[in-house]
Amino acid sequence: MPHDPEKYLHDVLSSCEFLIGLTAGRTVDDYAQDRAFRSAIERELQIIGEAVMQLERVAPQVAARISEHRNIIGVRHVLVHGYDSLHPATVWDVIDVKLPVLADEVRGLLDEME
Repeated sequence: MPHDPEKYLHDVLSSCEFLIGLTAGRTVDDYAQDRAFRSAIERELQIIGEAVMQLERVAPQVAARISEHRNIIGVRHVLVHGYDSLHPATVWDVIDVKLPVLADEVRGLLDEME
């Protein structure tokens, strides 16, 4: 049974906020050298990707309003199936540049729904 689109958006926002807090003051070198830190980041990115993928399935019109929804799903696929081809700088760019934008977009969508 599919979830409500709001549930997926809340999951995305929760993971974004967690990652933004977790990575504050940290660097790509921390990500590359600390396995536990890297694992936490990658797990949350997987959750974001899975939630967006499910959102696209149950509410494609909502998912389409997330500017990089297809890239987000693509990152999830790489994390799950191509973990050995991840480049720390690419992951860190997602954390540093893309996550704040995603969080803002999702907040806007949730505000419209509530």
